[in-house]
Amino acid sequence: MNFELEENVKMVAATARDFAQKEVLPHVMEWDESQYFPIEAMKKAGELGLLGVLVPVEYGGSGLGYQEYISVIDEIAQVDGSFGLSVAAHNSLCTGHILQFGNEEQKKKWLPKLATGEWIGAWGLTEANTGSDAMRMKCVGVQDGDYWVINGTKNWITHGISSNVAVVLVRTGELLDSNGITAFVIERGTPGFKAGKKENKLGMRCSETAELIFEDCRVHKDNILGNVGDGFKQAMKILDGGRISIAALSIGIARGAYLAALKYSKERQQFGKPISEFQAIAFKLADMATEIEASELLTRQAADLKMRGQKMTLQSAMAKYYASEVAVKCSTEAIQIFGGYGYTKDFPVEKFYRDSKLCTIGEGTSEIQKLVISRNILNA
Repeated sequence: MNFELEENVKMVAATARDFAQKEVLPHVMEWDESQYFPIEAMKKAGELGLLGVLVPVEYGGSGLGYQEYISVIDEIAQVDGSFGLSVAAHNSLCTGHILQFGNEEQKKKWLPKLATGEWIGAWGLTEANTGSDAMRMKCVGVQDGDYWVINGTKNWITHGISSNVAVVLVRTGELLDSNGITAFVIERGTPGFKAGKKENKLGMRCSETAELIFEDCRVHKDNILGNVGDGFKQAMKILDGGRISIAALSIGIARGAYLAALKYSKERQQFGKPISEFQAIAFKLADMATEIEASELLTRQAADLKMRGQKMTLQSAMAKYYASEVAVKCSTEAIQIFGGYGYTKDFPVEKFYRDSKLCTIGEGTSEIQKLVISRNILNA
């Protein structure tokens, strides 16, 4: 693995950094307090190519790779983890699923709109009673000629209200049959498809999370990605890449908290000197810097394997697990360094703290990552 980032990775990172500073930073707390999902900012991100990072140029995307993608999410999350989450979910889930498993006609139909930010995408796997246990899903599709009639609800869906199109995993076979789930692309406005409750969340508050509801929703067979029954296997592959997304998101949140704490520690005076000169504070910063570096190396290793078409389930699970736990630890330590000020909304670290926890839950909990890791190392 080449540890030197290529020049185009640095250029893309600079673009994302500039966008985050100009379009996101001025509104972070306003969006957080009101739980406002900034569609206009998402569209500006799309105009810069930040919503189609991995999509080939012929489909309206930036035609870049996972190393660039990690840098995009990292840079945005350093400013606002919740906006970073929306960018990550749009790129890796809905758009990524169509890119990886759609046929040529489907790619030409949906990818240009998603990659440019004209449309916002959602991805629906989780249900109220089936989080990690996805094969017990109750959202069911029944074939009726050239159409499938879908009934059920999906929960915890990023962009569940504002998305223009969603990739939805639906049970089309027997319960617990890994060949009994199918992926459908469903456009907003399709009769029987509507949004439900918007969640009131601890963190990631400007990233919209809501239900998708299907009531006798008729979807044409041409909207199936791959073959009937391929959906669960597709979803597992999408989540492999999704773990890189959440790892990158975690790195950005951890780095944002660390940089804020580092700056504050040099400015805050106690007992006649900056608190950074006290070993208790300096050692916290040393741990944070080391763990962020390790998180990034794990994540870029998984990305390297992904780009070379090699199996990376183990590496992406390790990266996601470690980086997400580091994000929580670093944001916690950042608050401790800020002291009482860190507990207020006048300083950025309390938001990093709230946002970080989602990283240990979304796209596979830390416990699920340890299950994936242990199975891989024991069966090696």
